[in-house]
Parts: sequence; structure tokens; C-alpha cells
Amino acid sequence: MTETRGLTDGAPSHVELTDTDRRAIELLVAPSRAWFSPRFYGLENFPLDGPVLLVGNHTLAGGTDAPLLAAEILAKHDRLVRGLAENVLIDVPVLRDALHRLGIVRGNRHNCTTLLEQGEAVAVFPGGGREAMRGKGQKYQLLWEGRTGFARMAIATGAPIVPIAMVGGDDIYDIVFDGNHPVMSPLRKVVTGLGLRANLTPPLIRGLGPTLVPKPERFYFSLGTPIDTTPWRDATDSEAAALELQSVTRKALEEELAFLLAERDRDRGRSLLGRTLSGLGL
Repeated sequence: MTETRGLTDGAPSHVELTDTDRRAIELLVAPSRAWFSPRFYGLENFPLDGPVLLVGNHTLAGGTDAPLLAAEILAKHDRLVRGLAENVLIDVPVLRDALHRLGIVRGNRHNCTTLLEQGEAVAVFPGGGREAMRGKGQKYQLLWEGRTGFARMAIATGAPIVPIAMVGGDDIYDIVFDGNHPVMSPLRKVVTGLGLRANLTPPLIRGLGPTLVPKPERFYFSLGTPIDTTPWRDATDSEAAALELQSVTRKALEEELAFLLAERDRDRGRSLLGRTLSGLGL
């Protein structure tokens, strides 16, 4: 692992994974791979070199599905996707060191731009915590209102944008009460007391039966065609350019999500029971 300066949290600007690191990553994602039996589409759209900004939808299972995709890209293309972590994670010393070793850095615009300028592949989720803490009836909706930062960074660095759609993460839990429900008022007060926005209040969820064990729904991933951001580079109105690129990216990602939802609906192996029966030839 080679360290260079430039990132706000002292993270390495470039990470060279050792064989031990690679085995650790495989061990970390193995339970999820076995439980969710993921399918991947469009991996050929991932650039083999140069900067790239992966822009995706955030699901309830953001800490589970995104690592599966990153591990698959690493295995197929030998490129480490750099992730952006919340401050609350990076501020924990031992955890911070572990995240840095896996290429994950503090999530801010400076770090993301720096990594892109140095030719790294970076994943961002414009909906952020608000999209992750979605309410009932908002499965796979992109909650991007006012979020143009990713577009500005892509234009500034010339990095192509690859839409990454993820389906399954909003299906492994049922939302009993979302963060806006009156029952969740005490938790909302705790969230705001920590200095966070009320809309980041996590929902009350359940998985298999009344437990928090996630339902074994299959995960589906699709990488869309890269979007060349250079046509927006010389725009005289940078705000309008960012809004337009955001809209183009959003449309492309929504098309990938629609594709995956259709694949899921016709997949007999979507559930663990279906996969088991198919394995038995029934």
C-alpha cells in the first residue's frame, strides 16, 4: 500500500492490494454472495484505466450490496473501486485504518476530486443518507433533489460517469415505520440531537419474520454505458451544465433500474426457495 499526500483524512491516494487484502475482501463478501446469489450485467462497461465516477442508487442495504459489486469489479477487472465513507465511520481510529486499507476514504468533495484527478475509480451515491433512509413506497426511487456535486466533479476532472443500478437491497427488509412516522419521534429527537438532519432518521425494519435477518432476495447489478462528460467542460454556465449532466445521468440510471426490475420479475431464482428448486431441477 503506497501513501501519498492530498486526502483530508490521511488516507492513501492509491492503494496496492496485497494477496492477503484480496483474500480478506473475498472472505468479507462471501456470506453475502452465498445468501443473495448476485447477478451482474454490463461489467464490460467498466473502464479498465483512467478516472471514472460510478454513480448509483442507495438502497436500504447500502453496506451490503455495494461491496459485492466492488468485489466483482476487482475480480473481473483488477481495479479497486474507491468508496466514500460517512464521517462517523472515519472518526473511529481502528475502523478508519481498516477502511483506508480497503481504499475507502472520508466522503467529501475534496477527496473525491483528488482521487479522480489521480486516475482512480470512485463510487458515489448522490441520494446519500436520505435515499438510504427512504420511506414506505419509495423503493428504488432516486432522491437527488439539488444534488449536483457529482456532476460538477466529473466535469472538472473530465471523468466519465458510469451509472450503476442495484436492485434487491430494498427488498431484503420490510419497513414497519419510516423515519417520518409519529412513532419514530423519540428516535428523530436523538438523530437531531446528534447534529444530523431529521430526514436521516432510520426506519424501523424487519427481515425474515420478526427478525433482522435479511430476506434472501437475489441482488442484481447493472453498469450502464459510460457518459462522456467532456461536452460540458467548456459550458459558460457551470450550474446549468451540472444540472443537465445530473439529469442525463439520472435518466440513464433509471433505465438501468427498470432493466433490472424487469429481470428480477422474470427470474425464477429471485428467492431462496426458487433457487433451491431450480438447483434440484424442479
